[in-house]
Amino acid sequence: MAEKNVKKRNWVMVAYPDSLPENWIDILVQTGLPCAISPLHDRDTEATGEPKKAHRHIIMCWDGPTAYSVAKKVADSLHGTEPKPLENIRGYYRYLTHKDSPDKAQYDDKDVIQLNGFNIANYTELTRSEITEALKMIQGYVRAHGILEYADLMDSLMDAELWLEWEVASTHTFFCAEYIKSQWRKAKYRAEQEQQEREDVRKAGL
Repeated sequence: MAEKNVKKRNWVMVAYPDSLPENWIDILVQTGLPCAISPLHDRDTEATGEPKKAHRHIIMCWDGPTAYSVAKKVADSLHGTEPKPLENIRGYYRYLTHKDSPDKAQYDDKDVIQLNGFNIANYTELTRSEITEALKMIQGYVRAHGILEYADLMDSLMDAELWLEWEVASTHTFFCAEYIKSQWRKAKYRAEQEQQEREDVRKAGL
């Protein structure tokens, strides 16, 4: 195989749940390699419509060009497939959830596992459309979680290990802070209205 003779910083492999060691995440953590692991792909199908065997895609990143043999040792420790050199890490990262393949089963970004400080923003410059998409996600996240402080948003994104969204939120402070402030004003107005209605009911009862 040609890739056995190349050196790349980033490699990818596929691993199957029925052959992964029980402590497979610990094994990856102990390598110290920044890794991104797809959600379990358990709804993929072949072109014939037959279901594919459940699997995970695993991105592994080194500090510098790394030989196939080194990546193979990590893959072997997880009983995974032979590693392949990764040219476009941003594109493959999006493939972890089939983001750009609407004909394939879609998976949730929140289920992507990131280890050892993996942050896609460290490897690529986000496009304008990707930033817009992340801001939409952040807006929905604020609404869904009732977030009324910018600090709570940043803490929540960090706790959830949503590093791409954290990066976008940290560099688009004005939009995020103003949107959250507007949400806070709406919540305050509603609370005041409800209080006034209760007061009116109380007075009417007198």
